[in-house]
Amino acid sequence: MKLSLSLQQDVQAPELVLKLGYIKKVVETTLRHIGTQSDCEIGIACVDNEESHKLNLEYRQKDKPTNVLSFPSELPDEMAEFLDAFPIGDLVICIPVVLREANEQGKAPLTHFTHMLVHGTLHLMGYDHETSDEDAEEMEGIEIEILDKLGFENPYLERD
Repeated sequence: MKLSLSLQQDVQAPELVLKLGYIKKVVETTLRHIGTQSDCEIGIACVDNEESHKLNLEYRQKDKPTNVLSFPSELPDEMAEFLDAFPIGDLVICIPVVLREANEQGKAPLTHFTHMLVHGTLHLMGYDHETSDEDAEEMEGIEIEILDKLGFENPYLERD
């Protein structure tokens, strides 16, 4: 599997320095873990509260910014044979929300950002945690396994 990744970074934060190579490694690890074998592409935008709020309201009818939004590709799977890399979709990650949540949860900003990247990528691949408790448990279990491969602790453990 080969991954093409585009990164749009509208928000810079000194406590969260993002490198394209690192982001690509996290997304590739996630895709390989769930068995993705075909070449694919993904777009990632790191945005501010205002942009996240606007998109969350427009697409989810939620009147607040959120940590990550996933926009899966609507291209039919049959088109894959005609493309060099199949577009799986786009992620929009709100840096201020990720930083605030990391602080509230006592996590390093990169740790929480990495979790949101894994979480969003799984959403792009069809995983969902809002439909049922079983789906939520499955998705969380996969996230824990992937984050462990990347050297991170279980993000769902309670912190003291």
